[in-house]
Amino acid sequence: MIPLEWMPPLMFAGLIVFMLIGFPVAFSLMAAGLFFSAIAISEDFFGIPFLQAIPQRIFGRVLANDLLLAIPFFTFMGAILERCGLAEEMLDSMGQLFGRVRGGLGYSVIIVGFILGAITGTVAAQVIAMAMISLPVMIRYGYNMRYATGVLAASGTITQLVPPSLVLIVLADQLKTQSGSADVGSMYLGAWVPSLLQIALFALYTFFLSRIRPDHLPPVPESELTLTGWALWKKCLMGIIPSAVLIFLVLGTIMTGIATPTESGAMGAMGALLLAWLRRSSIPNLTGLIQEAYQNTMRITAMVVFILIGSTCFSVVFQGVDGGFWVEDLFSNLPGGWVGFLIIVNLFVFFLAFFLDFFEIAFIVVPMLAPVAVKLLSPVLLDSMNGNPQAAASAALVWFGVMLCVNMQTSFMHPPFGFALFYLRGVAPKEVKSSDIYWGALPWVGLQLVMVILVMAFPALVTTLLDKPAAVIESKDFNFTGNQEGKPETSSNKVDEDAPVTFQLDKPIK
Repeated sequence: MIPLEWMPPLMFAGLIVFMLIGFPVAFSLMAAGLFFSAIAISEDFFGIPFLQAIPQRIFGRVLANDLLLAIPFFTFMGAILERCGLAEEMLDSMGQLFGRVRGGLGYSVIIVGFILGAITGTVAAQVIAMAMISLPVMIRYGYNMRYATGVLAASGTITQLVPPSLVLIVLADQLKTQSGSADVGSMYLGAWVPSLLQIALFALYTFFLSRIRPDHLPPVPESELTLTGWALWKKCLMGIIPSAVLIFLVLGTIMTGIATPTESGAMGAMGALLLAWLRRSSIPNLTGLIQEAYQNTMRITAMVVFILIGSTCFSVVFQGVDGGFWVEDLFSNLPGGWVGFLIIVNLFVFFLAFFLDFFEIAFIVVPMLAPVAVKLLSPVLLDSMNGNPQAAASAALVWFGVMLCVNMQTSFMHPPFGFALFYLRGVAPKEVKSSDIYWGALPWVGLQLVMVILVMAFPALVTTLLDKPAAVIESKDFNFTGNQEGKPETSSNKVDEDAPVTFQLDKPIK
């Protein structure tokens, strides 16, 4: 006889065992869910009809989910832009523009990484393209090897945070509770200030390193700077203007409410195809490029869908054995209140990222933590949301999601399993040592963790651009924190704290 309270931790332990055996994550999730569902049925924790929820949720929340259609569109757009020559032109022009100052090539990589992140949304494409173009140039001009590899990997992973990041789309889909939800537009608005601040931290680190170790970041010799004046600015604008148009097509239409994320992704994909056609003279095989982009999109989309199906199977069984209550009890009673919760969760996600991809973390961990995040973080934002509990709940999920997104950048960076480091190793020249790539990544991982601390300590960095709804009159009558003190005595019935609440102008109705 297995006690019910043992089942949730046993399911996590079983998932780890299946993964250690060597199963892919998607199939490990399915195997763990089905294995423990058999145990739960034999122990009479739930009956066989309960498992009908698995196909219903797969069809209802995965295959019929319009939001997830944005993933193949953005993936296709990034695959096209990776090979159309835009990155090469921007890196060359920015290198010419900043080449005269110490660390100029580093600044150009950071700026181009930010711009490409706002139009591609894929880490692999960005790291590979930028490393193939910039790393040989930085080596030729005497840049420190560890700085060069570190700045390329970090500038590639910033695409996880800069809208239209695929991570933000996935997190918006997973951060849904009965009290509130995080939509894609709000996630994009919330991520803008942290992404700009992240770029500023990278640039400041480059600036101070160029002053402390000037020999590590030398300027480009004047003889190598072939463009000046209007010719240089024209070349810069030829890369920036098409990027700005694509950014508006993708982000501007979402933020202005003209299009949904899926529709904006479709427009971005069409914009990328048009840009590739306009640059067809510099593309050896445009048809082959498009076919390769289709294949890459198909692989990534299939991977995401299979992980979603596996996580659905796991999460249904997990909820059936009261896993949600176990997670809430585990994280709600941490010392330090909401601060302790955020510290433990960020440490947990940081160490999970050593072994799991961001898709896996988002699909497995985030849905379990979302209800706890709403309960603990909403009161922190209640005043900034004009006392509106529903708005505070949604803003809390956006804050929590952006914080996790900043944290999950490190999954691509920290040794020994950072995928950005693998991509970099695959395209780096032979003279670049693997030890230089690993050691070079550590300062940038530290800067990303500093950004996590800043977002955790200053939620206004995320919520500043979010809509502030009108205050709810007499909202003090709503016991939002779950506290018994001050609760209205008009009803003796038990109220579900996670149930949605409907408001009218004069008073809340439960």
